[in-house]
Amino acid sequence: MKSLYVKFVVITIGIMIFSSMLAFFISNAYYQQNLKPQNDEKITRIAHSIARYADEYPSADLNEYLGNISAIGYQIYLVDHFGEEAFFGSPFREKSLSDSTKEYVLNGNDYHGILHFPQKTFVTGFFANELKNTIGVPLTHNGVNYALFVRPDLKLLFNEMHLLFGWMLIFTIVLSIVIVLVSTKYLVKPISKLTTATKSLSNGDFNVELDLNRHDELGELSHSFSRMARRLEQMEDMRKEFISNISHDIQSPLSNIKGYTNLLEKKSVSAEEKDRYFSIINGEIRRLSTLTKQLLILASLDRNEDILKKRRYNVGQQMKELLRNYQWIVNEKNIMLSYTLPDVEINGDPAFLNTVWDNLLTNAIKYNKPGGSIDICIEEKGEMIQVTFEDTGIGLSKTEMERIFDRFYRADTSRTRTTEGTGLGLSIVWTVVKLHDGHIRVKSNAHEGSTFIVELPRK
Repeated sequence: MKSLYVKFVVITIGIMIFSSMLAFFISNAYYQQNLKPQNDEKITRIAHSIARYADEYPSADLNEYLGNISAIGYQIYLVDHFGEEAFFGSPFREKSLSDSTKEYVLNGNDYHGILHFPQKTFVTGFFANELKNTIGVPLTHNGVNYALFVRPDLKLLFNEMHLLFGWMLIFTIVLSIVIVLVSTKYLVKPISKLTTATKSLSNGDFNVELDLNRHDELGELSHSFSRMARRLEQMEDMRKEFISNISHDIQSPLSNIKGYTNLLEKKSVSAEEKDRYFSIINGEIRRLSTLTKQLLILASLDRNEDILKKRRYNVGQQMKELLRNYQWIVNEKNIMLSYTLPDVEINGDPAFLNTVWDNLLTNAIKYNKPGGSIDICIEEKGEMIQVTFEDTGIGLSKTEMERIFDRFYRADTSRTRTTEGTGLGLSIVWTVVKLHDGHIRVKSNAHEGSTFIVELPRK
């Protein structure tokens, strides 16, 4: 029974059967405890009424009278002291009745056979067509004592009704099963589609089609699955791009190193050219070193959040020291640098947060215009601090802003490498800020500069 459809149908039908059986037994218990005493009392009143009429009208023909009573829906048994007996109405299925019971009624007592009938199931209780499942009362007619036993003739009273109810029950069961089959198919169909879509995803096919028009839990699941498929497709594209980028970023400096090393082997190379070649080789080695260092940082951050060594420290003082280290390149590029850095203490990892400020500052310098400006500001906002890096650089388009924190993504997609970089800096910034329970956002327009805003908790 591997199919979810078959399981659902079997379980639903099983629940229907179990519920029906439970309802049957509850009804039986209710009959035994409540209805049976009431039914016994009602039939006893009717039996006394029949006996009273026979006693009050001795001139009436007793057999004819009891025959008329049986015709309107009763089974009747009459017996006297001499054992003369007569049956009126439909025959009893079981006619056994002890002599002691007959004598008990002939002596003027009531026999409550319905009330004391064995507590079996509802069907054998209420519908048991047995002589002992009757009400017995004494009857006197023309000075002769009789024992009168009476019970409703259920077959006569409910013949048409029980057929109607029987057909209604059969129709209800069949209709219920059909509805279960159809509704289950409707419910299981989206799950079957999700199963097919999952298999497609496992085979690398992200173009899955799902029913997204439902407004129930399955519709929500389909929407979530669709979003997951798109995200996995993006991650797969990012993985391929990552491999392509890292291959390029490693292969390019290695090729340069190999090429200039071959040039150094030539005897015709002058001392001045050798110095230039050595300088280029050292630059490429630094580039590889920076790349591997940043990859190690990202791997460490991805692997273990406990890598952070948080403590209380002065972030304003930290950034002032960082600015002093970059003052020479700021002056060299003729960039106007302004800042507002009050002494503010936060709880964070100084080393990793210094990496954040370093990356944001180097980007602001690297992508700035000649004669541009950079403004850095720290503001206290309740339990948070806000650090802002604003520059007048090349800016970012809307498409670039959506991917600016992706690994290896760079705005200069042509790979001309007019500006040095690995494309990992802002990814490290985003990861470190998130590990500090902070937020980072970007405001930018193409050719109009960029503003990076970092929010961090103080505690």
